[in-house]
Amino acid sequence: MKNQMLGGILLIAGTTLGVGMLAFPVVTAFGGFIPSTFLLMAIWLVMFISAIFFLDANLSVKGENNMVSMAEKTIGTWGKLLAWIVYLLLLYSLTAAYIAGCSPLIVEAIHTATGYSIPEWLAPFALPVVFGGFIYFGTGGVDRVNRLLMFCLVLAYILLVCFVPTHVNFEHLLHADAPAMLIAIPVVITSFGYHIIIPSLSNYMKRDRKTLRKTILIGSMIPVVVYLLWQTLILGTVPLPLLTKAYVLGDSATTPLAQVLQNSWIGLAAKLFAFFAIVTSFIGVTLSLSDFLTDGFKIKKSWEGRLLAIFLTFIPPLFFVFTYQRGFYIALQYAGAFVAILLVFLPAAMVWKLKKYQTGPRRLLLIVMMVIAALVVYFDVLEERGNFKPLISKYLEKAK
Repeated sequence: MKNQMLGGILLIAGTTLGVGMLAFPVVTAFGGFIPSTFLLMAIWLVMFISAIFFLDANLSVKGENNMVSMAEKTIGTWGKLLAWIVYLLLLYSLTAAYIAGCSPLIVEAIHTATGYSIPEWLAPFALPVVFGGFIYFGTGGVDRVNRLLMFCLVLAYILLVCFVPTHVNFEHLLHADAPAMLIAIPVVITSFGYHIIIPSLSNYMKRDRKTLRKTILIGSMIPVVVYLLWQTLILGTVPLPLLTKAYVLGDSATTPLAQVLQNSWIGLAAKLFAFFAIVTSFIGVTLSLSDFLTDGFKIKKSWEGRLLAIFLTFIPPLFFVFTYQRGFYIALQYAGAFVAILLVFLPAAMVWKLKKYQTGPRRLLLIVMMVIAALVVYFDVLEERGNFKPLISKYLEKAK
């Protein structure tokens, strides 16, 4: 069981860590390091509590269950329908974020290697074309390439952690503007969406509640440590105006980091880290999306069916990327609302009828979690409408 627990911890940590690291140092820069630390810990706590709800819901129903079937068995038809729609939208929005975030890296990489600048409209097709083949061949194809990509990601991260700290200016970490942190909530909550792996862990650990709870606690705390170290490096190294410019342009955190360090090796490590963080998340999410579409629409697993699933996986996200200039952050913000519904509201709703949640304090906790989910969606809507722009307008003016 110890080996299973270690494997589960690493799976949760690996599922959590990903492209969010590239986004939330930029969206939290306006609020500052200390307020962002409090926000990070608060969202970790919310997501940990909802993960325990999710686990209890999973253990309350017999057999192997995914998110959709759990919602149907615990809530009913409306729960199944809500889970199906939001799960699909979440995976689509994440795929769009990955394509948008990787496009400028691909343009720059090709220019560096060949001296030729490809048209910007062509770059978003690179990820689907290069990695669509691995998705076509299913889990086996993804597993082989993912091992190599994960090794490269860890290597790039180690290089950054070893060399960047000498450039940290601790005065940059003293900036604080708590109200401006509101715009970061949807993006930060997206960085803790590990719940979808819990049903698989439950089966793997033979539904041992005690071990599963420990696994979730430890596995979800590892990303917190990594995120806080990453926040310290980025916010302590990159001046706020440059992070503001990255926010306006939709660039990831590694772009201004490379500009500040003026070191070709560290700059290369930063760009490689951004690329591998996006790609490792991209292939996992798109594989899940392709399988979900295949099952949901009863697509035959012939070569024609797999090809149809690939087209259904990539065409809607590509349309989104071409429609919105700041597609990377907008897609992650939309994903934040979907995460709040799928991984905060629904787990609370799924355990509502369980006997252990019939007591007053636990009933109150369920209500609080549902309210938090509603607030995240509300904040997301306000952000998309531009209502939070006055909170960061002074920073945007200085960055012009």
